[in-house]
Amino acid sequence: MYTNPVIDDNFPDPTIIRTRSGWYYAYGTQTKHTGVLINLQVARSADLITWEYLGEGLPEKPRWATDSQKIWAPHVSEHHGRFYLYYSARPNGTDHFSLAVAVADAPAGPFRDSGQPLLAGPGFTCIDPMAFDDPATGQRLLYWGSGFGPIWVQELADDRLGFRAGSTPQALIYPSASQDPRDYHRLVEAAWVHQRAGWYYLFFSGDNCCGPKAHYAVLVARSRHATGPFETYAAATGNPHTALLAANAHWHAPGHNCVVTDAAGQDWLAYHAIDPRQPTFDAIDDSEGHSRRVLVLDKLDYAGGWPVVAGNSPSWEPQPAPVCR
Repeated sequence: MYTNPVIDDNFPDPTIIRTRSGWYYAYGTQTKHTGVLINLQVARSADLITWEYLGEGLPEKPRWATDSQKIWAPHVSEHHGRFYLYYSARPNGTDHFSLAVAVADAPAGPFRDSGQPLLAGPGFTCIDPMAFDDPATGQRLLYWGSGFGPIWVQELADDRLGFRAGSTPQALIYPSASQDPRDYHRLVEAAWVHQRAGWYYLFFSGDNCCGPKAHYAVLVARSRHATGPFETYAAATGNPHTALLAANAHWHAPGHNCVVTDAAGQDWLAYHAIDPRQPTFDAIDDSEGHSRRVLVLDKLDYAGGWPVVAGNSPSWEPQPAPVCR
């Protein structure tokens, strides 16, 4: 059994992968940890519940963003014994974000940046990258996007360090034009693609992640193809306010999820959320309202061709743990 959170510390925008060694590794956005700035947070677990904090995975900032305290939303994947980190950072002397890629020979790093941005702004459109290899086509795909714009996808080159020559970005999910404050789709971000039972599920998050007025939730769309077209669950149900996972009295602003599968083949949704009993911390700066976003884990099931989480909200009582061996 376990009880949320599984990492009771600021660990936003998580990616969890299972390496060939059998260990699970988690990666989180830049933070201040015990008074020390950490560019890339890394933790390790054998069971998805008990985590060993390993600290810094990106000891040197990219040369084009040495002044940045905005290193966000890491995604790591393993290919032929090498580990590829996609993330976003604010270049020196700018007010926009860029996508970036770094490589390491071990899951805990040290990761080394490729030396130049992968794709630049404007604003914060170039954030939240997620790499996915499509088993149906063999394409190496990168998803990203926010900034009140769409979520995009584009094919990566064979070396995974840039986009394939001649490829172009394709918009998949657009934000709504609604002025209704209940509508999570007014801003969309944090793409995560997971294939299961013939469907490609595009998980994403919506609206405001942070601060005293945080209003955030995990949303989902599905398609028969990795590059769409995608139908959102909100469109399928005709309810623009529906969400896969939304806040409750115990956990506020849940979002920016990943999906990880345990040894029994059970999928789990890992994401960050704000504990209202301790909502803030000694952050790097105040741009996100000092929101303390801890790592939360819940079982992910499927019904009627759509993902579901019990209660449509984060658990707060003891739950059966993942099967790990």
